[in-house]
Amino acid sequence: MNTIYAIDLSLRPTTFDLWHVCLAGTVAVLSLVLIVLLLSMVIAMMRCKKKPAEPRLQAVAVKAEPEVKIVEKIVEVEKIVHAPAPEPVVLKEATPDAALQLLGLLQKEARFIDFIKEDISAYGDADIGIAARVVHEGCNKAINEHFTLAPVRSEQEGSKITLPEGFDAASVRLTGNIVGTAPFKGTLVHKGWQVTNIRLPKLTQGHNAAIIAAAEVEL
Repeated sequence: MNTIYAIDLSLRPTTFDLWHVCLAGTVAVLSLVLIVLLLSMVIAMMRCKKKPAEPRLQAVAVKAEPEVKIVEKIVEVEKIVHAPAPEPVVLKEATPDAALQLLGLLQKEARFIDFIKEDISAYGDADIGIAARVVHEGCNKAINEHFTLAPVRSEQEGSKITLPEGFDAASVRLTGNIVGTAPFKGTLVHKGWQVTNIRLPKLTQGHNAAIIAAAEVEL
């Protein structure tokens, strides 16, 4: 007849004999061996990671050298190639001789200075109109004799014109509501004037051009 033994696993040993001492020592030794194996595996893994990293760093360093050289070359080019310096603005000094000569011609042909400096408040409109006609005829004669004039624009005044991009701002003056950039479309208010030829008489050496009209003394 077979006998069945029931083992209660919840029971705890109440005595500590040689067998338990051997069992405890075996467990301690196995735990120590396991810890040593785990440490050796961790060290081996760390060495494996460090070894392939070195050639990568070397490769990166080798690749970085030409890039540094390229940057140095670019910096050298920037140092050598300088932006062109802006041209200095040269102001031309106007000589007064030509202006004084023109005033002298207007005075000679139209008594222009006398008309301008005269106090006309005591004269009537009819008298002023007669004097203005004489001055106009004389000024027109002096200008036509010594200057050739031509209009800046050939279109009729009051016509619609278009100013393209890059138009000469010195010969065309914009007025009104100026918004944006060229091309501009507008109405020609004044055709302008330009001098195409000058025929002023030559001055003798020692001539005083500041004397526009010499004083007259009747004897």
